[in-house]
Amino acid sequence: MIKLFLIPALIMIGCGSTKSNQSPTNTDSVNINNNSQKDKDSLNNNAANTFQLPACIQNKIDSFKVKEIHERPQKVVEYLYKEKKVYYIVMPCCDFFNEVYDDKCNYLGAPDGGFTGKGDGKIPDFFTEAKEEKLIWKAANN
Repeated sequence: MIKLFLIPALIMIGCGSTKSNQSPTNTDSVNINNNSQKDKDSLNNNAANTFQLPACIQNKIDSFKVKEIHERPQKVVEYLYKEKKVYYIVMPCCDFFNEVYDDKCNYLGAPDGGFTGKGDGKIPDFFTEAKEEKLIWKAANN
């Protein structure tokens, strides 16, 4: 009986727990070109910047910013996968799938993560086929 209680408790502790003094931060950074950091609000507002992030991906990033730190994904990385731009979302803990979406926010699969670490099997060639890695967003606590 004790084992049934301890296993879920250990999983929750391993993936993060809420601390009484922990509060969400609004100091997230965005990295668009050549490792230069931009203010979180300047992602699509810079007229000189020709980079255009799909609105649905920007909405996902905005939703991450209001989550508790221990629930917030770690980063969003853009890749060219099978000649299309895709967005790889690295989740906050090892037991979650790291998700890949196309530019219309269609879920393509999870190349890694989950209990086995091998993803969901929908895009097993992702890491061999994906190229042109570009960091789009990174949580400030990472």
